[in-house]
Amino acid sequence: MRTWAKEHGLLLANAGLFVVFFGGMILSGAAAYSEEQAAHGQQAVTTLEYLSTGNFVEATFENWESEFLQMAMYVILTVFLFQKGSSESKPMGKKAPQDQDPRDATIKDATPWPVKRGGLVLKIYEHSLSLLLLALFVFSFTMHALGGTSAYNEEQLSHGESTVTVLEYLGTSQFWFESFQNWQSEFLAVAVLVGTSVYLREKGSPESKPVAEPHYETGA
Repeated sequence: MRTWAKEHGLLLANAGLFVVFFGGMILSGAAAYSEEQAAHGQQAVTTLEYLSTGNFVEATFENWESEFLQMAMYVILTVFLFQKGSSESKPMGKKAPQDQDPRDATIKDATPWPVKRGGLVLKIYEHSLSLLLLALFVFSFTMHALGGTSAYNEEQLSHGESTVTVLEYLGTSQFWFESFQNWQSEFLAVAVLVGTSVYLREKGSPESKPVAEPHYETGA
């Protein structure tokens, strides 16, 4: 068990931090939502009831949406684009291992089964990472729209105004403000990481070049 935990420590740590912070978001979100309800003379909600509100759904998925968009675009852009000196870029002027055609690979017992199968299955598998991230982005974008519509309509009704459909909500500045305020921060963070990894180092991290490596060296 200890060996398995060590082998999967990065995943376990991030999953654990997600659970902690997501739980904190739910508890604080339910409290904030109930305070707002009380301020408008409406009934407070329990934590479980809060999970079914548009406020919770919108807040959750507008953030997930931006994360999956950032990761999907980063995976795709690093296929074609380079940054000289960055550890986040493939090497320049030579073939990277990621560019090798799996159809030319030597088949071993541990070779992923789609590579052994070939054909359409392999074609999909070659792009499965970006496809999954894009699918998660579309799902999160859709849930953001649905949850946002519910939260928007709740606000409209509290002011005695008419409600909107999901398609109508997609045309509001509110929806796009929620999206763009998250998207811009994600790509800013990526740009900072790509640029600073040219000159700065973190000993022991695979996201950094070796400390003594020249600035112009590109890739891992």
